[in-house]
Amino acid sequence: MALASELLEILVCPSSRAPLLYFAGGERGDQPEAAFLFCPTSSLRYRIDDDIPVLLVEEATKLSPAEVARLNARARELGIAAPSTDR
Repeated sequence: MALASELLEILVCPSSRAPLLYFAGGERGDQPEAAFLFCPTSSLRYRIDDDIPVLLVEEATKLSPAEVARLNARARELGIAAPSTDR
């Protein structure tokens, strides 16, 4: 099951308050069981357990600048964009 678009519109990174990128199919794009949320601003990757985002900074994975660049490029390849911040 994917996260609801309404939920994605309001979720932000608890560290930076920036919008999150939702990799619904994981990095490959075809593995929903590997879904995660990513914040390019804070360089944090948040896991999703049983369709529930784990938005705890202490549970997130801190990514290197190279990993952030790679995930940003992959997001572009998959057509993943951050939700609008217009509220």
